[in-house]
Amino acid sequence: MPHTAEWKIRLHLFEDDDGTTKAHAVLDTGSMALTGHGTAHCHPADANVPEIGDEMAAGRAMNDLAQQLLNIAECDIEGMGGPRPGTRQVTGWPT
Repeated sequence: MPHTAEWKIRLHLFEDDDGTTKAHAVLDTGSMALTGHGTAHCHPADANVPEIGDEMAAGRAMNDLAQQLLNIAECDIEGMGGPRPGTRQVTGWPT
């Protein structure tokens, strides 16, 4: 049975008064919303390149979001009576 879905991600980047770049990645699946968080700090000896801070903070926020999704999927697999991922021979969706 074919399945298609469209999930939307909004990424918010901003810098606080201390010069820390912060990112919030908000995933909206239509039935739930998750928020991933990430930060980046420029070392005082480094040149201030805002794009690098944006990339680091955004990547960390999306990594946080990815880990949340994997944790939810693992719980869903267990809820369906399946073994915890990593404890069985991989024949379906490896995580």
